[in-house]
Amino acid sequence: MTEKSSAITTQEFSIGTEISVASLKNDLVQLPKEYSGMLDNIQETLPAVQATTENFYKSHSQYMNATVDITDLTPLHSIHHILARIERKKSALAEAQIKRRKQDIKLRKKQRKLEETTDEFDKELLEIEIIEIMNGLQSSENYMKGAIREMSFLMTQYQSVLDKLGKDHLTEEDFEKDEKRYHVMTALKQALNSARPRNGLIDEGNSIYLFDIGVNVAHAQAEVFAYLKMEQDLIAQGKAPTHEMTIAWLEKCADMFQDCGEKFAQSRGLKPLDVKSLAQPQHVPLLKSSEE
Repeated sequence: MTEKSSAITTQEFSIGTEISVASLKNDLVQLPKEYSGMLDNIQETLPAVQATTENFYKSHSQYMNATVDITDLTPLHSIHHILARIERKKSALAEAQIKRRKQDIKLRKKQRKLEETTDEFDKELLEIEIIEIMNGLQSSENYMKGAIREMSFLMTQYQSVLDKLGKDHLTEEDFEKDEKRYHVMTALKQALNSARPRNGLIDEGNSIYLFDIGVNVAHAQAEVFAYLKMEQDLIAQGKAPTHEMTIAWLEKCADMFQDCGEKFAQSRGLKPLDVKSLAQPQHVPLLKSSEE
């Protein structure tokens, strides 16, 4: 069906149909002359801009996902974070799919109404409403594509971390057992970062965190002082401390303190791991694509 109104473009209706720059020149006849050149510039550049924009339409870049977003210090907690992100993306895609189907029904109803309408102005209004719905459908499709790409990336990260662990699946018990090291490493990471601008002293919040997981704060403070001194000694020798050194120190702290929380819980009559209350292990093998 072809548009007939001079206020909109003369092109066939399709998903993504937009009010054109050419029609804007006709609609905005009262604009100063310099705007005509601006509209020409927009018209010439818009196709390339739209093509490049399709690279985005997702909430985060792959690099940001793998660094700034997924910051968990143990592989199992990284998987926990990845799975949570996948679940949110899956829910968002399902919601977008339902919304898209509803809009598609509205579109077809308006198209049918347009065929039955005889009044010229009603037809023009319906044509514009149809374009509006189509533009919304195109925008929705772009964001759905971005979400699919991001979800695929997260699936790749899930498999990558499993490969690093040498496992083909994980159980709830695996995640529970990982908590000991994760919380020690997280508490000491935060304690170290809080101590850097505070002359090596751990702040109150992380002192409480360490206490709650059964780590003696004075002992942790001594470890932080020792690590910071080691870094300063390297710098004095003209050498540069590395991020890998910090991770190795955190792993060492996890080796040292990982049982403290369990002992503290048991001293209060608590049982940190109750196997009978865990989900039964379920292993669903990954389906490899035919291309692989």
